[in-house]
This record gives sequence, C-alpha cells and structure tokens, in this order.
Amino acid sequence: MIDIHIISAEQTLAIRQQVLWPSHDLAFCRVPEDDTGEHYGAYLNGKLIMVASLFTSGNEIRLRKFACLPEHQAKGYGSKMLNYMVEQQAGKPLTSFWFDARCSAIGFYQRLGFLVTSEVFDKHGVAYVKMAKAL
Repeated sequence: MIDIHIISAEQTLAIRQQVLWPSHDLAFCRVPEDDTGEHYGAYLNGKLIMVASLFTSGNEIRLRKFACLPEHQAKGYGSKMLNYMVEQQAGKPLTSFWFDARCSAIGFYQRLGFLVTSEVFDKHGVAYVKMAKAL
C-alpha cells in the first residue's frame, strides 16, 4: 500500500530526473511554476517512489512531471496516485484536468478516463499528446 503526501518541489527533482530526463541535470527537471505548484509524493515502506505536480490556472488544473521509479511501475501505484489527485480537486471550481502525455503512456491514461485532445508533438525528442478529463 502506498501513502500519498504533499511534498516540496525540491523533493520531486531526483525522481523527475531519474525517470523522465536521465541524460539531463536536475535544473532541466524544474518547471518555472514549481514555487506555486502542489507537489505529491507516493511512499512505499517509507521510501519515495513516485512524484507528481499540479498547477492551477483559471478553471483548469495541469499535471506535470508525473514519474514513478521503474521498479515500481505496472503495479497499480500510478493509477492510485492519479485517481487520488483527481479526487482532491472535488469541490474546487475547476472544469478540466489536463497534461502533456508521452505517447508511450497514452494507454495508461485512457484506462483512467483521459482523452487525447491534440495531435502528436515533440518535446526534446520525445513524442507527446495533450490529454484531458472534465471535472
């Protein structure tokens, strides 16, 4: 069972780098809005194994830098964390939960009710699409 908690932006960086951009330095894994985001960490037996950050703009909330250590992927932890973050938005005046998804992860997000809302585009040599779910 994982435990999900609010963490600092700084605590997200090592996993962001290791999972998403291993050939880049930690600074590359920051986003300009990190100071204003809400950052989540999932712990398994007291060890941080997964991170994600949420950023609100108007009536939308954006997920960024969702990353799970490889040895803990495909065990249902990511689904639990994403569902938890969506549930945390209940009662807020938000209409959409969206993100840029790596094309390799489209199936994962579709199983959780997210829809592809854009054509494929490139970010630093990786293929992405925008995905969203109405809240």
